[in-house]
Amino acid sequence: MMSNIGRDVINYKVTDPSDDALNPKPGTLRYAMTHVKGKVWITFKRDMNITLQKPLLVSSFTAIDGRGVNVHISGGACLVLQRANNVIIHGLRIHNCVAQPAGPVLGPDAKIVHLGPVDGDAIRMLSSSKIWIDHNTLYDCPDGLIDVTRGSTGVTISNNWFRSQNKVMLLGHDDGFRRDKDMKVTVAFNHFGPRCQQRMPRVRFGYAHVVNNLYLGWGAYAIGGSMDPTIKSQANLFIAPKDGNKEVTWRQHNGNGMSWNFLSVEDVFENGASFSQSRSGGGVAVRPNYSAEQIFPIEAAREVRALTKSAGALKCPRVSRC
Repeated sequence: MMSNIGRDVINYKVTDPSDDALNPKPGTLRYAMTHVKGKVWITFKRDMNITLQKPLLVSSFTAIDGRGVNVHISGGACLVLQRANNVIIHGLRIHNCVAQPAGPVLGPDAKIVHLGPVDGDAIRMLSSSKIWIDHNTLYDCPDGLIDVTRGSTGVTISNNWFRSQNKVMLLGHDDGFRRDKDMKVTVAFNHFGPRCQQRMPRVRFGYAHVVNNLYLGWGAYAIGGSMDPTIKSQANLFIAPKDGNKEVTWRQHNGNGMSWNFLSVEDVFENGASFSQSRSGGGVAVRPNYSAEQIFPIEAAREVRALTKSAGALKCPRVSRC
C-alpha cells in the first residue's frame, strides 16, 4: 500500500516551467524534487512545456499530478527514479527525451548526484518500489518509454497511452542481473499504438501481469521475454497488423537451460493474431499473488475498447480535477 496521503503531505504548485539542473529556481518542478522534504504532492498552475536540462531525479513519497492542465515534459533523459519508493506519476505528456552523457545533477535533499550516461527513456526506474504510473501519454523517445530495472518491484503501469515508439517497455535490467527475479509488475488498462513496434512489455527474470490492455498492432512482437520470465496475459485485446507478423509473443532462447512461462487467459485475438503459450507447465504458478488491498476487478476482453478509451493524460476542464 502506498503512503502518499495524510496530514503531513506538502502541497507544491509548479509555477515556473524553466529548469536548471544544478541551481533550480523556487516554483520549478526540479526545485520540488531537490528542496522539499517529506511527502509532497505536486500540481501545476497552468499549461506548460518543461524542457529538462538533465535527468530529473524523482524523490520518494512524491506525487506528480498533471490533472486539469496540459503539461509536456521533454529534454534531458526525463524522469529517473533511483532507489525511490511511494511515487505516483499521473497526467503527464512525456516525449522526445534525449540521452545524456555522464554529469552532475542536483538530487533529493539538495545533494549533488554524479550520474553516469543515461539513455533517452521517458521514465526509468532503478532499485525502486511501490510506483504507480497512471494516465500518462508517452511517445517518441530514442530509447524506450518505461524501464523497470535493477531490482525494482511493486510497480503498476495503468491507463497510459503509448504511441509512435519502437521499444516501449522493458522489465528487467539485463541477462546478468538475477535480482530482477523478484520483480512484480502489473500492466493494466493501457492503450498501445498506433505505431508501437515491440516490448509491450519485454520481461527478464521477473513476473508481469498484463491485463485489459488494447494492442493496435505491433512490428516485431507485442509481448516478449528471456531469462525465465513469467507472464500472465489476461483479457487483453490483440489486433494484429494488417501486414507482417501476426504472432503476439517472442522469447529468446539462450541455450542455458532456462525456461519461459507465458500464459494467455481470456484474451481476444483479431485480424489473425496468435499467442504461443508455454509448452510445459501449462501456466502453473502464473498467478499475481496480490494482497487483499491490491486485488482489482478484471473486465472481459470485449470491454477493453471502452476501458481504454480514456487512456493517456486526461483532458479535464479547469473546474475539474478529473
